[in-house]
Amino acid sequence: MKNIASSAQVADAAAVGDGTKIWDLAQVREDASIGANCIVGRGAYIGAGVVLGDNCKVQNDALVYEPAVLGNGVFIGPAVVLTNDTYPRAVNPDGTLKSAHDWEPVGVTIRDGASIGARTVCVAPVTIGRWATIAAGAVVTRDVPDYALMAGVPARRIGWVGKAGHPLIEDAEGWVCPATGERYIENDETLTEQPA
Repeated sequence: MKNIASSAQVADAAAVGDGTKIWDLAQVREDASIGANCIVGRGAYIGAGVVLGDNCKVQNDALVYEPAVLGNGVFIGPAVVLTNDTYPRAVNPDGTLKSAHDWEPVGVTIRDGASIGARTVCVAPVTIGRWATIAAGAVVTRDVPDYALMAGVPARRIGWVGKAGHPLIEDAEGWVCPATGERYIENDETLTEQPA
């Protein structure tokens, strides 16, 4: 069962999964696909054709422009912006107003389990890896590896995080999550889970 606020605007051509909640004043455009058990916060915008996996949270006033693709369990913090125009202009070189046919949208891809902190801007085209965490207020201008902890303007990797979201601690055997005890191996600026 879906729970859509009466003040939300959800296009008839949008697909909304079971258990998803869409709060007041949110807008979900045509051909958007939102998975099961998602939350779309107050005033959030989900662009035409955007894809959200299951169990995603898009917090208040976030702007998810097409053609963004979000995996399962992705967290989008309040007022996050996922852009879609590499060379934005309101007008063409001749001064005429640009239309939808005068540019090619590019998207942000966010892999399963990643978290994007409040007021972050992700400048398309970028891909954010699985379980990565982007600190609040960052500006992401290049691809982010799995499990990376990113911060700053422009964002840079300041550490690694595990699936629980806690910064990992390095020891003699690699990296370990202080919350779960899961272990990870770093190799050439990438992190992978250590087999059990």
